[in-house]
Amino acid sequence: MTAASVPGTEAGGADHPDVTDGIHLVVDALKLNGVETIYGVVGIPITDLARVAQGAGIRYIGFRHESNAGHAAAAAGFLTKKPGICLTVSAPGFLNGLVGLANATTNCFPMVQISGSSERHLVDLQRGDYEEMDQLAAAKHFAKAAYRVHRAEDIGRGLARAIRTAVSGRPGGVYLDIPAAVLGEVMDAEKGAASLWPVVDPAPSQLPDREAVDRAIGLLANAKRPLVVLGKGAAYAQADEQIREFIETTGIPYLPMSMAKGLLPDDHAASAATARSLALRKADVVMLVGARLNWLLGHGEAPQWNPEAKFIQVDIAASEMDSNQPIAAPLVGDVGSVMEALTERNKAGAITVPAEWREELDARAKQNVEKMAGRLEAAASAHPMKFLGALQAVRDVLQEHPQAYVVNEGANALDLARNTIGMQAPRRRLDSGTWGVMGIGMGYAIAAAVETGAPIVAIEGDSAFGFSGMEVETICRYKLPIVTVVLNNSGVYRGNEASPSSDPAPTALTANHDVMIKAFGGKGYQATTPDEVATHLREALASGTSALIDCVIDPSDGTESGNISHLNPKGITIKQ
Repeated sequence: MTAASVPGTEAGGADHPDVTDGIHLVVDALKLNGVETIYGVVGIPITDLARVAQGAGIRYIGFRHESNAGHAAAAAGFLTKKPGICLTVSAPGFLNGLVGLANATTNCFPMVQISGSSERHLVDLQRGDYEEMDQLAAAKHFAKAAYRVHRAEDIGRGLARAIRTAVSGRPGGVYLDIPAAVLGEVMDAEKGAASLWPVVDPAPSQLPDREAVDRAIGLLANAKRPLVVLGKGAAYAQADEQIREFIETTGIPYLPMSMAKGLLPDDHAASAATARSLALRKADVVMLVGARLNWLLGHGEAPQWNPEAKFIQVDIAASEMDSNQPIAAPLVGDVGSVMEALTERNKAGAITVPAEWREELDARAKQNVEKMAGRLEAAASAHPMKFLGALQAVRDVLQEHPQAYVVNEGANALDLARNTIGMQAPRRRLDSGTWGVMGIGMGYAIAAAVETGAPIVAIEGDSAFGFSGMEVETICRYKLPIVTVVLNNSGVYRGNEASPSSDPAPTALTANHDVMIKAFGGKGYQATTPDEVATHLREALASGTSALIDCVIDPSDGTESGNISHLNPKGITIKQ
């Protein structure tokens, strides 16, 4: 493509078909590397880039806020194993997008944020240029890598480096800075085309060392209470069959982290999810597969864990080993290759799981399931409606739509949905992940709808929804099959906190979210009972339209900070 091929964006005009410019080179490089979708917010200096991309057949999804576009690009990376592309303007827009980039890096999702920027000779002398900022320096702290392109002839090289860096080894976010002058730079079209290339095999298989495999097999073979923990890295790897074969041929109980749910169905016989606390507290050999011993797993420390437990860790990055606990058997490699090697090595049947361990887990699981059933039964008829009443209605409808994806964020909305709604297929659940960040909801939902074409149900706490709620306009504009279910208890954690002043309490919120989506042409519902939740959700999913259900929840229902309330220090009460 030459710059003259898209009307209104010519570098040299219609009379100069033999030249191109930086904008067209960016688009050509993206197409050459198989990029089909860009998520972003247009403005100076990247508006024409979005127009040219559309003209070239790349889908552009325009957001209302850059952080939501960044979260969408990150989710696209998780779902496709290809770097999601986020396009932002300079300075404030770049900083907004940086939230998504940092979250992608923390969660190990491949993503590339491309931002326009001000002229270097003005920025470096701090002369007060339009949206002046050293964006490269800022991005380096929050991304896996950051690069800047100074010449149009290096655009292809810059994008190749960004793409390979984002997906190779441990995936993450990469920042690519392209100053406005470079986007507008004109060069010979033939030389420009020659400066671009497709990245070949950016994330090659990484096989584990045979001695490391034998070491891990030896530990598992001698374990009395073995356990496998599946993390979202295992889901990202798309090594579903290798993981299933290992679990089913060894019989080792497994515990899925939230975004790994569905790698094997939640009701699989080997699942220890409903006996999680017991499994962690008693397991003597634990194999982490694409999971990290971070705060989500209590850093591997007692009392949550058996202090005598030995850890095996499967990870693409050797630097992750020993980050919290000693790793007795590190297995460095991609998840698929490692699991295949373990299964092959165990064909002689070295690993056997003692029946007593499985029976103990099953007994505890039965107790916990019965206890949960009692809570669900009580919630089903409660008025005003409880979180669990609404969630079991959503659960029942989702069982009728196994192809649907679930996006989930909040405090109580997250914790309770994770424990109530089972997953039967991999990568169908996306949530706030490693950082526990709120605001990912609408961005993740939009990416899931765009990348998969499947129906999406976004289960949102009312507080979490507020961070990205304006993107319901984006959902309606692109006519995406997303049903947003807002669990509205009128507050952060809960809405019945008394205020010590004439202002509302710090946790108080007020909104009728169903009215909001109607303003943008979507379908809005309000539900006050579980039956109404189920009826509205069935109707919305059947219609395939953009919809929102505002579930009115008892304001007194909720626990502060969900399962991590201990991280919120309590102040001293002072008598007035």
